[in-house]
Amino acid sequence: MTEEARDNSAESPQKPANAAPPQRLLPLPGMAAIGLYLLLLAGVIILGVVSGRRFPPLFLLFAAAFIATSAGLLMRFRWAWASALAAALLLACYNLWIFSTLHAAPALVQGLLNLVFFLYLVRTEVREALR
Repeated sequence: MTEEARDNSAESPQKPANAAPPQRLLPLPGMAAIGLYLLLLAGVIILGVVSGRRFPPLFLLFAAAFIATSAGLLMRFRWAWASALAAALLLACYNLWIFSTLHAAPALVQGLLNLVFFLYLVRTEVREALR
């Protein structure tokens, strides 16, 4: 074999310049955690409606929305990101308001957790991972 043939065989095939970067198959771990958190909230709402003491039956609409948002987050849909972003912000405001009026410590913990979820969802890396 000549040196020229060896040099050509050692070269790796080049990718075209317009090739898209490979997409991740799995969602970001934080988005999966937020999806599980929304499923947990939906379960609490469903149990509260079934027991009849805590929530009115109209709250089942929230549970259905949380379940749909959770599934959409795992599939990285932009509408699910927007819905989760709104839910995290509204729940953070509601829980922090409950803490400021009733001084209930669990409301502060849940409000701060929702605030952390909101701050995670607005990150650039999370927005770029959406379809």
